[in-house]
Amino acid sequence: MLLDKTIAELTAGLRGKQFSSEELVLECYSAIEKLNPKLNAFITIVDKKEVLAQAKEKDKQGTRDKGALYGIPFVLKDSYVTRGIRTTAASKVLGDYIPQYNATVYQKLLDSGAILLGKMNMDAWGHGGSTENTDFGPAKNPWDTTRVAGGSGGGPAVAVATRMGAFAISEDTGGSIRNPAAWCGITGLKVTYGRVSRYGCIAYASSFDTVGPTAKSAEDCAYVLEAIAGRDPYDATSSPREVPVYSKTLKKDIRGLVIGMPKEFYSEGLDGEIKQAIVQASKVLEQAGAKIKEISMPLFDYGLAIYYVIGPSETSSNLGRFDGIRYGSGRTRFTEETMRRIMVGTYGLSAGYYDAYYRSAQKGRTLFIREYEKALSQCDILLMPVMPTPPTKIGELVSDPLKNLLADVYTTSQNPVGVPSLAIPCGFTKINLPIGMQLVGKMFSESILLNVGYQYQQLTDWHTRKPV
Repeated sequence: MLLDKTIAELTAGLRGKQFSSEELVLECYSAIEKLNPKLNAFITIVDKKEVLAQAKEKDKQGTRDKGALYGIPFVLKDSYVTRGIRTTAASKVLGDYIPQYNATVYQKLLDSGAILLGKMNMDAWGHGGSTENTDFGPAKNPWDTTRVAGGSGGGPAVAVATRMGAFAISEDTGGSIRNPAAWCGITGLKVTYGRVSRYGCIAYASSFDTVGPTAKSAEDCAYVLEAIAGRDPYDATSSPREVPVYSKTLKKDIRGLVIGMPKEFYSEGLDGEIKQAIVQASKVLEQAGAKIKEISMPLFDYGLAIYYVIGPSETSSNLGRFDGIRYGSGRTRFTEETMRRIMVGTYGLSAGYYDAYYRSAQKGRTLFIREYEKALSQCDILLMPVMPTPPTKIGELVSDPLKNLLADVYTTSQNPVGVPSLAIPCGFTKINLPIGMQLVGKMFSESILLNVGYQYQQLTDWHTRKPV
């Protein structure tokens, strides 16, 4: 398949006229038509004729002087507004909502010449870790359709894993990029808070939300991040820092780099096969010249509690606008999980409980920032699990709210701190389910994470394996 190629290879092929953008689009639609009926990755598929017309026009214009994403087909999590294309956040509250403007990340990709194929399934409003809490039916794991794809961005991950798109844009509030990347066997990048504009992203928790790429490899993520990162006048929280050319530093030698493995992340509760796969990955990185160092992050156990006080508090505020007057349908169409998070958040912000819960959680957040600063003063990056278990069976998490929250134990502490994290495949279980690990760095250290991820993927082939 052409879509097995990296973005760099696709770009070179288009420039050399070895194949056309039209052929790439046709290959994607062939996969969509064959696989989406059983995987349910899409909420909205853009009209095939319309997309083919765009591809033909790009082929006609030529790609020689264009950027790396010109003529490349991609998909978008349905939490981003797209002018003239239905945007639902996987909720029937917005079931028929057609936006009048574009999210900045989508506009940047259009400007780069990338071609949108569709809007992807997710947990409604980002509330969940399995893409079961959706009003459009659960997305299914392409490695085993009786299991979940992860969440909240399950649809984008499924599409990339099955080559229904060359890359995807997802959103990470507490693991929504990294969780499905790990469970679908692909690569996903949670960026530094403010690295990519959030303008036009339907908010879950505004101080946690980040916009990032999901792709087949760290290299592909680097090319996408170059196109979407940077200051945005529409988003006051976006960073004015210069955007590095991430693809230029991928091949940098990692000899001497110190990688910390927090011992608390490898204790009770972590599946044995996942632990073994990550330990083996650390040995691969050690063979590449990195130094592995055991460190301690004793506050780790408090990360989930901090996240699940602040996150629902912010979502109870953000979802207040969806009252049936301004957008779509009324609030009676919220799912049980969404109503649960609204109630928890409203309780945490209410008079008499604000100091005990929300203010205390914000103090804990400050302590966690210091905890990460201390940990990253002892090493260059951290190596951690993404998920405590392999992909769960459909129905297992959504029927147990507490278990659903605990599935995020390794991914929720990075978002309150704002640090970046790269999830990459590092193995498979005995029953052929993907295993992922995450590399976590200091603020704005995406170049280092992508460099280490790239070097690891040069020495392993986990990221090249696909389910179908």
